[in-house]
Amino acid sequence: MQITLEAISGKVKEGIRITDAEALYLFESNDLLGIGELAAFVNERKNGKRVFFNINRHINYSNICVKRCDFCAFSRKAGEAGAYTLDHAEIRGRASEALLQGATELHIVGGLHPELPFEFYLEMLRTLKSVSSSLHLKAFTAVEIDHLAGISGLGIRALLQKLIEAGLGSLPGGGAEIFAGRVRRKLCPDKISGERWLEIMEHAHRQGLGSNATMLYGHLEDFADRIDHFRRLRELQDRTGGFQAFVPLPFQPENSRLSMERVAATTGLDDLKTLAIARLYLDNFENIKAYWVMLGEKTAQVALAFGANDLDGTVIEEKIGHDAGADSPQSLSLAKIVRLIRKAGKIPVERDTLYHPLREY
Repeated sequence: MQITLEAISGKVKEGIRITDAEALYLFESNDLLGIGELAAFVNERKNGKRVFFNINRHINYSNICVKRCDFCAFSRKAGEAGAYTLDHAEIRGRASEALLQGATELHIVGGLHPELPFEFYLEMLRTLKSVSSSLHLKAFTAVEIDHLAGISGLGIRALLQKLIEAGLGSLPGGGAEIFAGRVRRKLCPDKISGERWLEIMEHAHRQGLGSNATMLYGHLEDFADRIDHFRRLRELQDRTGGFQAFVPLPFQPENSRLSMERVAATTGLDDLKTLAIARLYLDNFENIKAYWVMLGEKTAQVALAFGANDLDGTVIEEKIGHDAGADSPQSLSLAKIVRLIRKAGKIPVERDTLYHPLREY
């Protein structure tokens, strides 16, 4: 049977999963509005007109990292200009500021530091929880979890249990990049494999930790690699149901070793199409996030008509995307997020990390 957008639309509206071949057809199609309309239909069927956001703060505790991935503009070697590590007093101060600003979530990630002991990470979580037990700690990518397993000598299950006891509430989705080994060997050859990332996330889900899932796109991968990434996430979500949101991240080439001479920045068309196809393919994900830090405010707002139902949050002091060249602001006010959502014809809903609604605007 010939693949057409009309045929795909019929399947989707009947609740039938699209195939890899159909997803490839959509990526190769120029009918952005048709794809977007179908993604908007699916999103409204799941979420109505509600668009989620939260009040959160990012704390990047250190940019010192033993890895030097070509796509990363954040990492530094110890002693290099711009390298830093926050002590627990500084981390506590940032958490206290976030609490006063109404934050319900701290998003905590950093580099793979070659010298910090495992106890540093446990004490960091305890310190943050001592600021307020109401603060949800979304901390450590799967790559960091693998690193902590190495320095602690613990298996993943025992490691996660210790982190949970210290205050860990969920995992962010970073470090997934792109799962395809062919690409990953060029993009980040020293980083854990895609299979290891999925293994760690499955362990986390089995222990009751929710997580996000990301995909870094627009670098060395092709459409088939993106679909392969989607498929592996959908399969894991079928097994565990532990993913809270999918977050596609457009590659920022400006300050990375993959310079713009080799890789051009993504276009708005590609960003919107990728978000929309994610909504259609990842039928077992409730939430698709338009991460305004990487997309920019305007594209993220338009994405709300292309299947996205989450704008992330106020963020405050995001470093990783901005070090890579993101030209979005360092934070958005509550009032501005609400206005962006309302102007898109949607209903703003403040949520907590676990997607419990806190307030509808």
